[in-house]
Amino acid sequence: MALLKITSRIACILSLSLSIFSANASAIEEGTQYLPAGTHFSFIAQKVGSKTPLIDYHGQQLALPASTQKIVTALAALLQLGKDYRFVTTLESDANISDGILKGNLTARFVGNPMLTRSQLRSMVEALKQSGIKQIDGDLIIDISIFASHDKAPGWVWNDMTQCFSSPPAAAIIDKNCFSVSLYSSGQSGELASVQVPSFYPVSVLSEVKTLPKGSPEAKYCELDVTAGELNRYILTGCLTKRDEPLPLAFAIQNGASYAGKLLKNELNIAGIELKGYMRRQSTPQHPEKILALNQSAPLHDMLKIMLKKSDNMIADTIFRTLGHRYFNVPGTWHAGSDAVRQILKQKTGINLGNTVMADGSGLSRHNLISPATMMEILQFIALHDNELDFISMLPKAGYDGTLAYRPGLHEAGVDGKVFAKTGSLQGVYNLAGFLTAASGQQIAFIQFISSYSVSPEDQRTRRVPLARFENYLYKSLYKNH
Repeated sequence: MALLKITSRIACILSLSLSIFSANASAIEEGTQYLPAGTHFSFIAQKVGSKTPLIDYHGQQLALPASTQKIVTALAALLQLGKDYRFVTTLESDANISDGILKGNLTARFVGNPMLTRSQLRSMVEALKQSGIKQIDGDLIIDISIFASHDKAPGWVWNDMTQCFSSPPAAAIIDKNCFSVSLYSSGQSGELASVQVPSFYPVSVLSEVKTLPKGSPEAKYCELDVTAGELNRYILTGCLTKRDEPLPLAFAIQNGASYAGKLLKNELNIAGIELKGYMRRQSTPQHPEKILALNQSAPLHDMLKIMLKKSDNMIADTIFRTLGHRYFNVPGTWHAGSDAVRQILKQKTGINLGNTVMADGSGLSRHNLISPATMMEILQFIALHDNELDFISMLPKAGYDGTLAYRPGLHEAGVDGKVFAKTGSLQGVYNLAGFLTAASGQQIAFIQFISSYSVSPEDQRTRRVPLARFENYLYKSLYKNH
């Protein structure tokens, strides 16, 4: 009889849980009415530490993670490299120094430091000068052997390649491998606009941009464009309507080794160190030489905070390739990075990524695929080990900082300060993955994957209004009811 009562009670609890689960799913289904027709949506919410979700709406459905992929990259990096890992860029040589002359080559060994700046490079050159070097009899060797194969990941959109957010994560990076120019319209319609490039950028930019009168009907379909050639040569084409102020533009460096090498050569010249030889690239790993000067990056944890708060693609992808290099002791490639992340997570967390596709570390690739259920496993591990990882505080805080400083739907839902989450946006993609502290005080992990989001041309200016309404509905409900 007692056993019968216990069994009956368990059945009652299961029935109640299923009915609550069903009600939650129905509420989510009802909320999707706010999204544009044809939108794909999946969602999971689960209490931290729980084995079963509060809400599971198409949780097994594979989707583009976009920048929520950075959560996976960051976790693998912390587990494998540690919080205090630093990128070390060096100037090296085994040549003798006599009477201020380096009797051989100088090797600049670049290691994919995504935050190396020109001023830091200048400090390294200053260290050479302080050591008494006034002349280099040999060549300047730009060593980029830490990475191999393409600097652009499979599945990146071709027409984003010249945009700074898509700067190729090369071994040699200076000032995020992004440069700016000013485009001036001509005083006469029909004539070419002129482009001004600050002299300290070792790039070549040519304008073939036609100036159009204001209000010209031609302007609607004559687009301003840029094409990038070898050795960081750029051609601007298309049209620009007359304007009083110059148009500021910024472009991604395509050849990191050439760019960094020219900057370094110029810094040597400024420091009064004469280079007798030539500049050449070295892509085959060589034995390390005596370090003459070095730069250490900020600790990994500091970098990851910037990466997650600001959704920095360059940091994510250089770390991803570095994981491939460090884990397998081979030059870092996209393939090696993907395999490394997969194996690190399996060994150190027990999470099997299964049929997840990781083509890069940033989430820019359109080849990437992951399910909310898999991402939930990762979030649960992070939450349960946050004392050691100090991960959640690195995520954008709704209403306060990073890419969630102002997210209309969350603000209207009244959850500012109560959500730490990574955003993920591509064309037609609006994702969120992170943690919400509910009104009950319960911490809830959640993943929102939205794709195929599209509105009609006449609604483009207000295209995010449906998203804000949906997120308001969804997160207000999640906050109040759990």
